[in-house]
Amino acid sequence: MKKGTKHIIYFFLTFFIFSTYTNAQYKKPKNQPFADQKLYHLGFSVGLNAQDLILSHSGFVGENKEAWFTEIPSYSVGFNVGIVGDRYINEYLNLRLAPTLYFGERRFIFKEQKTKEEYSFNMRSNYMTIPLLLKISAPRSGNYRPYLLAGGYTAIDISTKKDQALRFNSVDYGLEFGIGCNFYFPLFKLCPELKFSLGLVDLVKKDRSDLTDKDLLKYTQAISSGKSRMISLVFNFE
Repeated sequence: MKKGTKHIIYFFLTFFIFSTYTNAQYKKPKNQPFADQKLYHLGFSVGLNAQDLILSHSGFVGENKEAWFTEIPSYSVGFNVGIVGDRYINEYLNLRLAPTLYFGERRFIFKEQKTKEEYSFNMRSNYMTIPLLLKISAPRSGNYRPYLLAGGYTAIDISTKKDQALRFNSVDYGLEFGIGCNFYFPLFKLCPELKFSLGLVDLVKKDRSDLTDKDLLKYTQAISSGKSRMISLVFNFE
């Protein structure tokens, strides 16, 4: 082995031993060491969300030979607020119920296939969701602890408006997945999460007897189904 290589190995070994000794000497005490062992605990959450809709087109052609297609060209950032109820199962598993209000908006652009004529409108998208989630935690390391989330949710639309180009069913349900991390402070836990919600229901309401302007009916007829998608960044305080 070359002399220079020996010096490098010796330096890193010395550095490693010194770092280990220093960490052992000055290791910070754990904040709230028994926080995760409570049978029940409550908290609240705030966050941001971006809502989407996965659309399938019917290929419908009207009497005047118009064929319309639609898209959501960009995402609007909304906000959300909720409460958290947590039930301890064992060292690595918790059951969570987290009713949350989501406030957002979707923008739709309809385009006619041949003439390229466009029609656009914005729609409020406000929901109350009730997710039931299983929280799967890694072992705690110091004052942080990562975890995964998986479960299902029911959502109720609280902003349904009639007489628009599209109208959605008031109830949705789907699957929710996420990743997060507990950060332990002396008085509380901060738990940021990144969550993905995948709706399983076709939300597009096909019966449009509410329309007073029947010319808007062609936009509903152009869509065969629409299923919700959402990404949310949530900060839980527990």
